[in-house]
Amino acid sequence: MRPKTTTAVALAATALAPPAASAAVAATDPPSPTRAALRAPLAGHLTVAAQMRAERRANVQDALTTRAVKLARREADAVDEGFSGPAERRRLRGEAPTELREEITDAKGDIRAAREAAREAAEAAEAAQAVPAAAPAGTAASPTLEAIAACESGGDPGAIGGGGLYRGKYQFDVSTWASVGGTGDPAAAPEAEQDARAAALYAREGAAPWPVCGG
Repeated sequence: MRPKTTTAVALAATALAPPAASAAVAATDPPSPTRAALRAPLAGHLTVAAQMRAERRANVQDALTTRAVKLARREADAVDEGFSGPAERRRLRGEAPTELREEITDAKGDIRAAREAAREAAEAAEAAQAVPAAAPAGTAASPTLEAIAACESGGDPGAIGGGGLYRGKYQFDVSTWASVGGTGDPAAAPEAEQDARAAALYAREGAAPWPVCGG
């Protein structure tokens, strides 16, 4: 009877052992993969949202850089300066989107200013070409031209004949006057200019433009 009592007491003691003993035994077992994954540290790892934001920023920066380089090329062309795309891209590399947008705005303004300056220069050149060249100071008509003028108009710079078709001292028609650089009404031009343009016409064609008075 005594051995059975001892065994029963030992089993009861094992059943009533504190949980700490069981925990100590479990601590010696390797953790399961699921429990280990749940306890993995997140420090130093980007979340999916952070990765997407970084990718969007990189795409925006690349697009702005490409646009800034293109505008810089157009600006260089507008002011007739040399340009290197790779060098410009290296210069812009690393700039924040805000700075790149400022570069783009400045380049647009410079291009507009250069185009406006070129347009004004072209208009000034066109206006200068439209102004008739001044007759040389002190130029006098040759005796031959004076004789032609006396025959054509009586030597009157404001004479108008042929029903208004022939005008001025040498009775130019408008097309012939324009062919020697004249503009406007020949009869309204200064006499010195009429003499100079008549001399140019005579040097080019002789007395042929005045078939009656030039013979």
